[in-house]
Amino acid sequence: MTPAPMIPATMTPASTNTPRALRRSALLSVSLLAVLLSGCDTVSDWFGKASEPPLPGQRVSVLTRERKVEPDTRLADTAVTVPSPVANAAWAQPGGVPEHSMGHLALSANPAEAWRGDVGAGSSSSRALLGVPVVADGRIFAMDADARVSALNALNGGGLWRVDTRPENERGGATGGGVAYADGRLFAATGYAEVLALDPANGSVLWRKRVAGPVRGAPTVQGGRVLVLTLDNQLVALSASDGTIQWSHQGILETAGLLGAASPAADGTLVVAPYSSGELFGLRPENGRVMWQESLAAIRRTGALSNLADIRGLPVIERGTVYAIGHSGRMVAIDQRIGNRVWETEIGGMQTPWLAGDYLYVVTNDSELVAVTRQAGRVRWVAPLERYTDPKAKTGSIVWAGPVLAGGRLWVAGSNGVLLGLSTTNGQVEVTRSLPAAAFLPPVVANGTLMVLCDNGTLVAFR
Repeated sequence: MTPAPMIPATMTPASTNTPRALRRSALLSVSLLAVLLSGCDTVSDWFGKASEPPLPGQRVSVLTRERKVEPDTRLADTAVTVPSPVANAAWAQPGGVPEHSMGHLALSANPAEAWRGDVGAGSSSSRALLGVPVVADGRIFAMDADARVSALNALNGGGLWRVDTRPENERGGATGGGVAYADGRLFAATGYAEVLALDPANGSVLWRKRVAGPVRGAPTVQGGRVLVLTLDNQLVALSASDGTIQWSHQGILETAGLLGAASPAADGTLVVAPYSSGELFGLRPENGRVMWQESLAAIRRTGALSNLADIRGLPVIERGTVYAIGHSGRMVAIDQRIGNRVWETEIGGMQTPWLAGDYLYVVTNDSELVAVTRQAGRVRWVAPLERYTDPKAKTGSIVWAGPVLAGGRLWVAGSNGVLLGLSTTNGQVEVTRSLPAAAFLPPVVANGTLMVLCDNGTLVAFR
């Protein structure tokens, strides 16, 4: 994960014309104040009062909320089972399909590296690679950090074409965006505040439409509509045929958020809009009318990071229920039709929950892979992942992206350049593969091939 932007504190430098005596007096005053505030023992000694021994027991902060995710003991004897794997020919949109629910995908139990491809520019100090690749009709489509869209051969990773989506006469760069495929067209959203429809055969532009603001995430396409979220928390629905704006919905504007954006979830009766404000809206797909509203923002915000209520993981629609997780520590299941909360658990994360059978699998903010029951939100097991490249010094934080369930294992990609396959039974690591570079994007699976887009723009495939 790329850290959220920080606002530097404003400091006023001391005047160089201050007399030395005044500066020394000020320093003495500060030093004396520090001594006075350093503890009651020092003050007590000055006034001749003996200090009292500290109260016994362990000191626990009442300001910070630290809740460790632990398995529910009532589920200790419950077996974790997954549905049979299903072969999928495409991974056409973020999350695979507009509902972001793919189940258990077919993959070899012990995949080996098959090929490497190049999608273009990787992340740099000024731009980030944010778009997950999509797979359809024997091609892989991806947007690089310079807003160029590439097509690769899904069999061997060979390049087919590459086009620049930057507007004419635009010289500056822009971060963000992604691609989605539907109904024989490729759709791209960019940080230049534009949405485009491209011919997947050669990349030629079919239509181009400007929207209200820059787009950090990939579009979702469902029912002839292209759904995009802008940087200022506005959901825009465009016609897939010609780019005409059909409706829009506005969330609360946030001044800060995590880099990137989630993509809306959608089916024939509902569009779920996840905003960086922590708001989650259920909207009618035909007109954008609000059906229900929920918030994943923390009730008590006790730190700078917990103030970021961003919903970065994709919402999931499955069997009449919407599942979503927020960065500030809340994961919920919501009745799709009326918006009632089915359950809530105190788990925070930035990755998309993976739903298969009776369980949701999710990576938490504390680098843990957790299995949660679909019906009640109870934790079946917790598996810690490596948090630091140097565990002793606790330096070099590792970001894990995923999981994706394929071939009987849960796959996560790490910023330490490692791909892990973990057991669905208990989360133990069963397979380890090396990646050519750091990875901050989750794997995708299609045609029995698992692919990871690394941060340097290299796409590596395992099968």
